[in-house]
Formats: sequence, C-alpha cells, structure tokens
Amino acid sequence: MSEHNHDHHHHSVSGKNLFITILLNVVITLSQIVGGILSGSLALLSDAAHNLSDVLALVIAYVANRYAAKPHSASKTFGYKRAEILATLFNASVLFGIGIFIVIEAFRKFYHPEVVDSVWVIGLGALSIVLNAVSALLIKDDAHENMNIRAAYLHLLTDVMTSVAVVVGGVLMHYYQLFWVDPAVSLLIAAYLIWASIGLIKESSSILMQFAPQDVDLDALVATIVKEPKIANAHHIHLWRLDDRRTHLEAHLDFNENVTLVESNAIIDKLERVLHDAYGIEHATFQCEYDREDDKSLIALS
Repeated sequence: MSEHNHDHHHHSVSGKNLFITILLNVVITLSQIVGGILSGSLALLSDAAHNLSDVLALVIAYVANRYAAKPHSASKTFGYKRAEILATLFNASVLFGIGIFIVIEAFRKFYHPEVVDSVWVIGLGALSIVLNAVSALLIKDDAHENMNIRAAYLHLLTDVMTSVAVVVGGVLMHYYQLFWVDPAVSLLIAAYLIWASIGLIKESSSILMQFAPQDVDLDALVATIVKEPKIANAHHIHLWRLDDRRTHLEAHLDFNENVTLVESNAIIDKLERVLHDAYGIEHATFQCEYDREDDKSLIALS
C-alpha cells in the first residue's frame, strides 16, 4: 500500500482585508435596515438582507478559514478541512430562506402598495454601491483560492448591481410615483438570492456527501492508470473532494506480475505524479495486489 500527499502551499485569506470588509458590510446592513423601516421600502430592506448574508458569509468564512488552518491530530486526522464547506452550506441555506421571505413580502406589497420615501432609497442605495465596490476590491485576490470568499465576493459584486437597481427604483418612485417598482426590485433581488444559494447548496452538499468531482472522468482516469505496463487492472475506486481545493483517490491495483516492494513504489510514485498533473489529485492511496481473488468491480460498496 502506498500513501502520498502533495503538500502545496495554499493562499491564506487576508485577515485585515476580510475584517475591514466585514465592518463595511455591517455599516451598509444597519443603515439600510434603519432606512428601510423609516422609508417603508421593501427593496431597501431586501438589499439589507442581501448585505446581511454577505456579513454572515464573511464572518463564517473568517472563522472557518482559521479552523481549517489548524493542524490535524490523532482524533481529527483530516483536521478541520471541511469547516469551510459546512460554513458554505449554512450560509447558503440562510440565503435561500431570506430569498423566500422576500418573495412573500414582495407579493404582499403588490396587493397592498405603500408610499415609499424615495430619498432614503436613493441615498442609501448609492452608499451601498460605493461600500460594496470597495469591499469586493479588498477580497478580490482571496476569492481565487477559497470557496467561502469566492461566494462572498460574488455576492458583493451582485450587491453593487442590486443596489443600482434599488437606486433606479428610488428615482422612478421619486419622480413618477411608481411605487410598484419597490416590490418589483425586491423580487429581482430575491430571485438572485435563491438562484445563488441553490448553486452553493448543491456544491457544498456534493463535497460533504463525498461525490466524485464533476470535472474528472472516472473512465479516463482508470485508462490512465492501466497505461502502466505492469498494472493489469484498477478497481474498488473511491474518488472524492476533501474540500473545494483537494481531491483524493483510493484504488486497488492488480499487478500482472509479482513485483518487489521497491518496484511497486517506483511505479506508484510515477503514477501519483501523472494523476496529479492530469486530474489535480493531491492525495492517492493505492492497495497493491497480485493474483488476489476479490471483487474486481470498478466501484465497490466497501
């Protein structure tokens, strides 16, 4: 049996930039909640809910990233590598619930329209555009390496767009008294919240359920393994993602001759390099076999 782990140095999240971004989004959220209540604008409150989800995403990402960096131990052999995935699933679920609530409230406002103080809507919408743009720039570099930060970064970019919609709605209400625009903008924001959250829920759930990565063709992977002349068969395969960066592989390898341990080690070292370069597999565990009677199914139950 051989075990191998490619130790790559992953980009760590900048604590200072993340903290500043959290503070900016807290300011946006609180100001929009107060402004939404005072103005009677559901669109403003919807935008506040969207910004609140960003605050949650950033705080959870900050904490989860720190836990994920903790070393593994005898009782936690993988450490806290999936803390960020759990955080993503939690945040996305909250996001989905907020979206459904906004849809319900928007339809209520369609049936019972209310006058909105549009000056608050325009002013706070403009503030949100500026602060969200600054927040997105602060964490742009971290978004390339971290699922939680990437999710929050995308939220911030769409917050800019939704805030533009809020401002446009405020202008239409101010100059043309089109107060139905307020719940209409709210529905657009809610639709995005639900769409984005479903994607995150699906991705984080697939990792927690140890599904194989969608971008890895299992048949092609096996074909790559059996290209090695001394390997006759690969079976009992398990392929999964530990988190959003690391893919792991387990497999039984049938050798077509009784090679020595030294020879098998050399073959497996070569195989691990090939699989890492071709499929991004960072950790592979192989059980080497010769003339063994066992289940040769590609996928086995245990």
